[in-house]
Amino acid sequence: MKIIWLGHGSFRLETEGQVLLIDPWLTGNPVLGEDQHEAAVSGATHILLTHTHFDHVVDVLDLARTLAVPVVGQYDLMGHWSESEGIDTIGFNKGGTVDLNGVKVSMVPASHSSTFNTPEGLRTGGTEVGFMIRAEGKTVYVSGDTDIMADMEWMGDYYKPDIGILSAGGHFTMDMAGTAYAARRYFDFKTVIPCHYKTFPILEQSADVLKQGLPGVDVIEPDVMTAIEL
Repeated sequence: MKIIWLGHGSFRLETEGQVLLIDPWLTGNPVLGEDQHEAAVSGATHILLTHTHFDHVVDVLDLARTLAVPVVGQYDLMGHWSESEGIDTIGFNKGGTVDLNGVKVSMVPASHSSTFNTPEGLRTGGTEVGFMIRAEGKTVYVSGDTDIMADMEWMGDYYKPDIGILSAGGHFTMDMAGTAYAARRYFDFKTVIPCHYKTFPILEQSADVLKQGLPGVDVIEPDVMTAIEL
């Protein structure tokens, strides 16, 4: 399994012969150079979307058309896009699981918001979610943008993820201290990869607090476009 950070909350996950793009943000992403865009999305088989804030959704429709791959996400939005945008979608909802050619993806709650701007004003794009991704005998929890929430207790107990890709930048999501608390209290991770940080000055710039708060856990600060092999 290869986990490749595309900066901010965006990832490329290569496993079981599939290439999942998670919240792929290319246009305007200050930490992913334009010369890296093609390599970031090459060979993608699916796009997973956690919510509709611009830094997660702005490139999704164009990529779905260009790459000719389905977008996987919250049922209401996927149904709307299938009809209005003519793209392939796989819509499901919290508690549901889809099988992406051997990679099983379960949708779980998050605590955030999910809106986007239109000429008619602000609109809601379904609800914010996270994913539990099971492949190669591993379970990866992709938190999406979220705060600490009590649902993490049952999520950790039921899915038992060993890898956490966790929002940790603060201001819009959990900060490093909050992420450490949530990981320590609700989960038993072997590996934690922080994200949604360092992109802008308003966000946390270092994962030192997270590392200090999770003794015995392998906290990996990702480098953009550098594969983490697990």
